[in-house]
Amino acid sequence: MPKGSILVFIKKLERPVFTTYELASFSGKSLSATTQALTFLEKEGLILKIYRGIWAERGNKRLNAYSVIPFLFPKHRAYVSFISALHLYGIIEQIPQMVTLASTAHTRMIRTKIGVFSVHRIIPLFSNGFNWYKGSGSFLIAEPEKALVDSLYLSACRKKQFGYFPELHFPREFSFKKVRSWAKKIPNPRISSNVQKKILAFKK
Repeated sequence: MPKGSILVFIKKLERPVFTTYELASFSGKSLSATTQALTFLEKEGLILKIYRGIWAERGNKRLNAYSVIPFLFPKHRAYVSFISALHLYGIIEQIPQMVTLASTAHTRMIRTKIGVFSVHRIIPLFSNGFNWYKGSGSFLIAEPEKALVDSLYLSACRKKQFGYFPELHFPREFSFKKVRSWAKKIPNPRISSNVQKKILAFKK
């Protein structure tokens, strides 16, 4: 496949991140031919291989770690939550060293060329309370109240990394009533009770 032709299809996707499979389907070429063309473009410095089967245009202003998330979990729901979400909402000033995600997928760490993703499994019954970033972004993010409860939820499940927070700055519109409501929806009664007790400490 000539270099020029694959670039045309990449441009037609009109987004910075794409996969080998979708580009092959879009162009009508085989996976093998598409992979060879993409490898050539990477050597030319025009694209970047971010992770297995996931690529991006170099220099695209819309490219960031968050834009990769939907491609990392094609078969599972995954949304930004915990420390990363609280930071994006301005509740925590400290910039996280990795992107923290809640997902129905298994807990694990994913290291890519554009960022490190810390994935924490949330049971499907509690995997909700999220929307597209700023209403139209390229990734899903928990509501600020749900991000706080997700953190407390994992902490109550014996995961110490979310048991302590740096200084928190809650905006005026932040609703502790909504926080308590989310805590009561946790399916496990023991964990729900534990989280509700921790919430009281934020109100003192």
